[in-house]
Amino acid sequence: MKNPRDIIKKPVVSEKCTELLANNKYTFWTDKKANKAEIKQAVENLFKVKVEKVNTMVVKGKRKRVRQFVGKTPDRKKAIVKLRDGDKIEIFEGL
Repeated sequence: MKNPRDIIKKPVVSEKCTELLANNKYTFWTDKKANKAEIKQAVENLFKVKVEKVNTMVVKGKRKRVRQFVGKTPDRKKAIVKLRDGDKIEIFEGL
């Protein structure tokens, strides 16, 4: 199995994601090749919580232009993780 820190890249902090915290759902950027079972196991190992459900989506990169050069930001995978009632992740407590 991969290292859990390689699967979970970083938490997503946005207005929409902070609204999901009320439903005990947490959002993370993850490795593009990770599947739902690996993401579930990584979150449980890193944060010592119990995961009920994992939803994933691939977010396509946006086109960016700097003067005459056109480029693209990389595609990323986002996972929304629903935790068991009563479980919390401390990194999101200050939001």
